[in-house]
Formats: sequence, C-alpha cells, structure tokens
Amino acid sequence: QVQLVESGGGLVQAGGSLRLSCAASGRTFSSYAMGWFRQAPGKEREFVADISWSGGSTSYADSVKGRFTISRDNAKNTVYLQMNNLKPEDTAVYYCAAGGYSSRLRKSYDYWGQGTQVTVSS
Repeated sequence: QVQLVESGGGLVQAGGSLRLSCAASGRTFSSYAMGWFRQAPGKEREFVADISWSGGSTSYADSVKGRFTISRDNAKNTVYLQMNNLKPEDTAVYYCAAGGYSSRLRKSYDYWGQGTQVTVSS
C-alpha cells in the first residue's frame, strides 16, 4: 500500500514557476514508477510526465515538454514536478500516481494522491 500526498500548488502569473511535490508513505517507494497527471474543469485527466523507479527514464506530454521537469528522490520518498514558463492552459488539479511501470495511461497506476490545484493567471 502506498499513500501519496501532493503539495506546492497555488496561484501564479503566466511565465512564472512552481514546484510540486508528492510525498509517498511506505518503504517500497523506490520500486514504483511515478507519474503526474492533471485535470482541468470539464476535461478528462491527462498525462503530464512519468519517471521510472530509478529516475533514469522520463517522458513528457508534448504540451509541457521543455517547460516541466519530473524528478525523484528515493531517499526522501518524494517525486517532484518543476513547472517553468507556466501558461493559463496549465491551470488544473495536478495528481501524482504510483504504478509498477512508467506509462502514459491512467489505468497503469495503482495509487493516486488527492491532487493539488495549480492556477495560472494571464
């Protein structure tokens, strides 16, 4: 069982930056691939980024590539999402998720956090 708690969301102006954190409970964090997803009002939850259990492999949605960076610290049981050059269309609730392997598919993840709101003003 893994419990995930996101933090770091907030209100930021376009062009600004935020760093989201996702703290995981349990001693098996390092064995899980991690993903970040987001859901805007009236839209489906969509993939943002993922990272392998070792941190050696990452992938990004085209919409955030070059602006967002996913990383993890297995010693701290935490995964991060550094978001730079934020745009109003990045406004959404951001969720972290843990699963057995890196994937862009929601169904591949077994555990989800409660989400953190990111709002980007124009």
